[in-house]
Amino acid sequence: MINITATSFAQIVSGTLKNLPGETIIDQIPVINSNNAKKGTFFVAFNGKNIDGHEFVLNAIDSGAKFALVSKEVDAPSILVSDVSQALLALAVFVRNELKDMKVVGITGSQGKTTTKEFLNSILKSVGETVATEANFNTEIGVPLTILRCTLNTKFCIVEMGARHIGDIAKLTKICAPDVGVVLVVGSAHIGEFGSVEAIAKTKSELISNLPDGKYAVLGTYDNWTPKMADGLPIKSILFGHSQSVREADLQLHGGYAHFELVTPDGRNPVSLQVLGEHQVPNALAAAAAAYALGISNEIIAVGLTTAEPDSKWRMQIDDLGGLKIINDYYNANPESMKAAIKTLALLTQESGGSSWAILGKMHELGAIEKESHIQITDFCQDIGVDHLLSVGTDLYKVSEKEDIGKHMVVHNCASTDAVLQLVSNFSSGDVVLLKASRSEKFEDIAALIRDKWNGSKE
Repeated sequence: MINITATSFAQIVSGTLKNLPGETIIDQIPVINSNNAKKGTFFVAFNGKNIDGHEFVLNAIDSGAKFALVSKEVDAPSILVSDVSQALLALAVFVRNELKDMKVVGITGSQGKTTTKEFLNSILKSVGETVATEANFNTEIGVPLTILRCTLNTKFCIVEMGARHIGDIAKLTKICAPDVGVVLVVGSAHIGEFGSVEAIAKTKSELISNLPDGKYAVLGTYDNWTPKMADGLPIKSILFGHSQSVREADLQLHGGYAHFELVTPDGRNPVSLQVLGEHQVPNALAAAAAAYALGISNEIIAVGLTTAEPDSKWRMQIDDLGGLKIINDYYNANPESMKAAIKTLALLTQESGGSSWAILGKMHELGAIEKESHIQITDFCQDIGVDHLLSVGTDLYKVSEKEDIGKHMVVHNCASTDAVLQLVSNFSSGDVVLLKASRSEKFEDIAALIRDKWNGSKE
């Protein structure tokens, strides 16, 4: 946070000071979980459906929080407002306007936002102080929390933007006033919420259509909508992808990791990614294009991509269990990310010489395309050469009538975790296992049980 007085803070958020002197200097960062409260923070008390943050104000203050932002009166240093969420938004707008020299990059897309953010963070932090979205704080609560972590010394701020409804990203863009807006790809993630891919495209395009004049749009070329989002707008645009001004060349995959030449208008430099999967290349190109738009040299971009070690929990993480490889990728799931993970499974299995096991759970929020999408994934597994498909807790993974299941792949319908564990005894050294499902399926629990059983069988 930038330094302001408590009086100024209260004026910005239309609030009232309670047990907090007006001359108090506020430079603390906000936290919304009292467990994270400590010296150098202030606590934001949201009144949610299941938990009322006001019940934790005293705990936060005792843990070191300077004061609390509240919508109910509490017996503690606080600023009382009518709506905590709106107060945070107003404060974020004020801070953004004060930090005129700070460059902001907004990132959205149906998939790849977090990895792209981490690639770009690796690049920019070598140039100057950089603040980036933490965890999945990409909503109207999370975005202000990111902006409010910035100080007068912050050179770059990277903001992930997610959406559940049309208009969400427009609102976030107006708060952040990005210098660079990045749209990765339009896909079918959350189609159940939006109703159609066209509606998803419209929502993602809000980042570009609300950019200030003269700023940069960085657009992927992996669908029909994204490359056209800047057409007719008073902004600059950079396209990334095959045959574009920012692209990869001489791509090779070793052990599932991408090695390529990064090509931009400034030159050509080698990159070796430390994150698994060919599908990470577009995310790396997006980060490179955003950095290029900010005037970062090709050499710095290439080094930043090569040294980036994204630590995204449950996203394409590898466990090597003494001969058995497990790909943990169950933070989220949609048809596009499913196919990317399955492709990586097939590649690693080809290199290991073992069998491939795709342990798949339900993909959520697909609406009317749910049944068709799961069948397509089953067919994709068969086409790419997966040996075993384990359908866990759902009967949606069925082979289409046009396919001959006897051709290669064995489908195991596992109604429970116990049914999955019974098959672990069929795993062999050299096999590769993919665990992939939507987050709500809690596949981390299945992964832990598989690891325990495999390790126990080797003792």
